[in-house]
Amino acid sequence: MVFYFKARPDTGDYTIFMGLDKFENEELIKYGFPEDVWFHVDKMSSAHVYLRLHKGQGFDDISEGVLEDCAQLVKANSIQGNKVNNVDVVYTPWSNLKKTASMDVGQVGFHNSKMVRTIRVEKRVNDIINRLNKTKVEKTPDLRAEREAVNAAERAERKQHLREKKKREDIERLEKERQADMRSYKGLMVTDKMTSNKDIASSNKSLQELEDDFM
Repeated sequence: MVFYFKARPDTGDYTIFMGLDKFENEELIKYGFPEDVWFHVDKMSSAHVYLRLHKGQGFDDISEGVLEDCAQLVKANSIQGNKVNNVDVVYTPWSNLKKTASMDVGQVGFHNSKMVRTIRVEKRVNDIINRLNKTKVEKTPDLRAEREAVNAAERAERKQHLREKKKREDIERLEKERQADMRSYKGLMVTDKMTSNKDIASSNKSLQELEDDFM
């Protein structure tokens, strides 16, 4: 089971989601998207909350409003963190999550600690939690199939870009060849290298003489 929420509408159409338990967390870790950002209460047990950014957006594109929604949701879904004030929430891109065979189910580390950021949550804001819960939707998605569909679409897009690139290169090559042929043809047609009918008539040589000269 995965729970989906909608961030505050004035910030844009953003989806926030989290797994029911550590087993769903494991699936979310495994089949995340490049646009996903992971949130967790620092040094405490909590839900793994994800924010899905829009395609092309990066870590620095998260607005303060969306960031607050995610942090509040993480705090509210931490048994210990929900009871205390001044809780730190860490967040990082999904691609920075590190999973090894020795880790427990749902447990993660980081590839690069410098890509992990921290936000301080002073206290629970019920207005935010209540607003998010009104948008809550429960689903049982096939996360693997969703990830594979995205991979297939990305491969198709890359192939299309390569085809378009090759087509542009072929057009440019043919145009260069055409220009080169035109320059070569003009070189053959230079006036001082040709004998016109007027030139022949102005000379006192007969056709036979011209032919003899040619021979």
